[in-house]
Amino acid sequence: MADRGAGFDGPRTAQRSVPLALDPLDETASTHLIRLVLAQARRAGVGAEQLATVHGIDDAALSGELNRIPLRSLIRLWELLAAARPGPGGGVAVAAAAPLGTLTTWDYLVTTGSTLAGALRAAQPYHRLVTAAAEGFDLHHDGDLTVGFRTTAGDPAVAAMVNEYVLAYYLRRAREATGRAVIPTSVTFGHAAPRDHTALTDAFGTDRIDFDAPADTITFAAADATAPLPRADPMLADLLRSHADLVLATARPITGPLDAFRIAVAAAIADDDASLAAVARRLAVSPRTLQRQLSEQGTTWRHEFDLIRYEQAKTLLEEGRSTTATIAKRLGFTDDRALRKAFQRWAGSSPSQLRTSGPP
Repeated sequence: MADRGAGFDGPRTAQRSVPLALDPLDETASTHLIRLVLAQARRAGVGAEQLATVHGIDDAALSGELNRIPLRSLIRLWELLAAARPGPGGGVAVAAAAPLGTLTTWDYLVTTGSTLAGALRAAQPYHRLVTAAAEGFDLHHDGDLTVGFRTTAGDPAVAAMVNEYVLAYYLRRAREATGRAVIPTSVTFGHAAPRDHTALTDAFGTDRIDFDAPADTITFAAADATAPLPRADPMLADLLRSHADLVLATARPITGPLDAFRIAVAAAIADDDASLAAVARRLAVSPRTLQRQLSEQGTTWRHEFDLIRYEQAKTLLEEGRSTTATIAKRLGFTDDRALRKAFQRWAGSSPSQLRTSGPP
């Protein structure tokens, strides 16, 4: 997560990410970041009942790198965490729980360049791997390197925690990338000074921390920003960017409750445990609550379950690599005759006719 548009005075050498209009990824965050904040919320004592109200954070939705969770769900997790652990230090704790690799591709993009400044510049266009386009970060490199940030969270207490996490995250990655105990030349926060910010001076290793600043920033000395990185690997960096392009091109935004439900059903079918009760457990709700939620969306368990099995059966038949009996077993039918009857009901034709005709 990073700067929504607040800039800094002084020269700029790095380009700001420009979000594409109407891209469905623009208002989503990665499952890796969601899992990190969710784990800290649970550790801080946020209860299951509160978490159950946050859309898209069930195990099924968070199981794949390509799934994208609404930004509003991420902000809500930060709100719950800020309420459970108020004051300075909460955001630092989240960064402390995120060793290199926690945010997968993004973590390695920002640590495998020739220098810290070079790695961050090259990674900047891919920041949507982590979070929404509105939270893109800003870089300034005119000797010293400044990373600037401002969250879209509206609550000042929540924004303070998020800002704290992000700045602590970049300090941690700078230390991991350089292999030495980097100390920032300055840290600035937009919120008012807390009564005691010892937790921040300890975490950032400096008392050069200013509050009520125009923006939230962390600045690294030129010697740290331009020093050769021991992890530098140009070939790996190219592979990471190619992978990032693929992830962004094939990502699946989970924009509403039905998206999360359908992912849970598909996962339950794959695990041969696709009952209403099993899917409800995956979504951390009761079967009755799940049925009510589906009704509110104008659908039913039976209709959705049927639809998902039909789509999966069509895909398997069109691929032509499975027999009808194998498909029937995989989708939970008693035998291939039951699958043929269902297919007649679904499509008005037999599985063999679809296999013959192939995809349109």
